[in-house]
Amino acid sequence: MSGAGAPICRDCLAVVAAGAARCRACGSPRLLVHPERDALPIAHIDCDAFYAAVEKRDDPSLRDKPLIVGGGKRGVVSTCCYIARTYGVRSAMPMFKARALCPDAVILKPNMAKYAEVGREVRRRMLTLTPLVEPLSIDEAFLDLSGTERLHHGSPAATLARFAAQVERELGITVSVGLSYCKFLAKLASDMDKPRGFSVIGRAEAKALLAPMAVGRIWGVGKVAADRLASDGLSIIADIQAREEVEMIRRHGQEGQRLWRLANGIDHRAVSPDREAKSISSETTFETDISDADTLLPVLHALCEKVAGRLKKADLAGRSITLKLKTADFRTKTRSRSGLRPTQLAARIFPIARELLAPEIGQTRYRLIGVGVGDLMEDADADQADLADPDVGRLKAAEAAMDAIRAKFGGKAVVKGIGLDKPRN
Repeated sequence: MSGAGAPICRDCLAVVAAGAARCRACGSPRLLVHPERDALPIAHIDCDAFYAAVEKRDDPSLRDKPLIVGGGKRGVVSTCCYIARTYGVRSAMPMFKARALCPDAVILKPNMAKYAEVGREVRRRMLTLTPLVEPLSIDEAFLDLSGTERLHHGSPAATLARFAAQVERELGITVSVGLSYCKFLAKLASDMDKPRGFSVIGRAEAKALLAPMAVGRIWGVGKVAADRLASDGLSIIADIQAREEVEMIRRHGQEGQRLWRLANGIDHRAVSPDREAKSISSETTFETDISDADTLLPVLHALCEKVAGRLKKADLAGRSITLKLKTADFRTKTRSRSGLRPTQLAARIFPIARELLAPEIGQTRYRLIGVGVGDLMEDADADQADLADPDVGRLKAAEAAMDAIRAKFGGKAVVKGIGLDKPRN
């Protein structure tokens, strides 16, 4: 590609004459043009309706049908295609509600192994653009393309346009790209023109573009935080921009400073290819709502064993444990304990998770239960025996033996009775 600053056709990648409304080579109106386009290096790439896109790619008969990928009647929507979204279906929506909104939808159970394989291929292609790739999930990542112009014979924008076209042509799915000077705005941009989008946010326009947006568009601001900010007169980002940074810090602490800076387009976080997982967790949704301990505890124990297995496989240990519950009316409860001795043993995770669950039993009925281990670290110092915890060596050896048997004969070869794991006095 040549012609720095000239419009680029996102379909055939031709350089287009300035001021043209369409590509003269292929007729496409999808032209990439922005006054700061070639000076911006930070990108966020997000696969469009990823699970649904993979399923439609593999079964062309689904192409023009509304498609929902998700759990059974009691589960939630993992993702849905853009046709289903026109009916109001959204990710994380309860399946019964999605079925009611779109009764003609095709519903498929997730095939995570297949999605992971496609996700790895997309990631591999990202890494050919730059080593600075920071994955956020199976289908999205940040990229820093600073200094890659000579390698790819074009600006980061031109390289990303080529990448998006290549993924669509060779992998049969589409991506949306956000390009800016920082991570916050790159991620915001990638969501502005889905699907098959490519949006650019430059420095000159950032504050004005952000100003009319709801504060919930700021990364990390959920409904509860948005309501709290609204009670302080901060409903749109312009309200935060109108405050002084020191006032935001005084009223909202360190979070106030983060909000003020993002509201003003300031984000100094680097793209980190070594971004570590914040937690390892597992959860399950019940077919019927459950409240009794006799049913909840065995499920919780199995989840703890699953999390422990993932920790061991990743050579990690954690120092905090979080219990997650979702009630019959879809309210989420979380209960946590931190500052623990680092562990990767189910025999250490379960007793604490059980203690966190105990006060919640009998309070209401639950449709989902989950457990997670956070504050992760390498496992070298995990589960060390000492005078304060003399039994850990025995527990570690016993769990290693069970893991070895399961690896050889299957996950159900050894089932531990939780009744044998009584809490200490």
